[in-house]
Amino acid sequence: MNVGRASRRGLAKLISAFAGARVVTAAGESGLDLPEQAIYYANHSSHLDFLTIWAALPAALQQRARPVAAKDYWGSGVRKAFAERIFNAYLVDRHGSSSRRQRTSDSGVSPKGQVEGMAEVLAAGDSLIIFPEGTRGEGDTIAAFHGGLYKLARLHPQVPVVPVTLANLGRILPKGEVIPVPHLSTVIFCEPLHLEPDEDRQTFLARARQVLVEGLAKHQGPQPADAPGEDDGPSAAPRQARQDKP
Repeated sequence: MNVGRASRRGLAKLISAFAGARVVTAAGESGLDLPEQAIYYANHSSHLDFLTIWAALPAALQQRARPVAAKDYWGSGVRKAFAERIFNAYLVDRHGSSSRRQRTSDSGVSPKGQVEGMAEVLAAGDSLIIFPEGTRGEGDTIAAFHGGLYKLARLHPQVPVVPVTLANLGRILPKGEVIPVPHLSTVIFCEPLHLEPDEDRQTFLARARQVLVEGLAKHQGPQPADAPGEDDGPSAAPRQARQDKP
């Protein structure tokens, strides 16, 4: 299934219209000035999240943007065709790394582990779309971040880390629901972040989360002030992979 540029743009417009998405910068401007490569990270409350971010990107950036998605949800049948061939998703195994696991497709799981595999995507020049909370929330709060975002920023300090606040997407397709409810949503692309030379994991994750907290408070309602990142334990990617499990 080869999807041409015109078809991708048509699909992007359809997704944006379906989500009722208004795309703006943190300053409220409609024109986006995004880096050629980035680690896009966002709050997570809906199956529509990565689709909506992908659709909001300029056409030139869509082709190199790879959403990270759960293999057990997106890894078979029609879902796999859409995830890999249309959205060029990077599928991860929510159960973590395994020495017996093999790469099964160009978009498949890296046998080196979750973060290492995503680092390979960045090394190839592509962008990533990730959700550092690890699992879907209710949409009105933002959970503590897991460590994968920090690890990627440390492994590729030259790649900008772009916060993307998603407001009201969870109200369109609430957790546990399969029928969308019409509702206007907002996608806010914020100023890129960079890991400071001596910045530790907890400080960086708290700073990155706070950008989304402030954006959600402005566009959707009050949020808890701040929350530190959790201990490393499972990396962000395995927890992230649970995002698309029903």
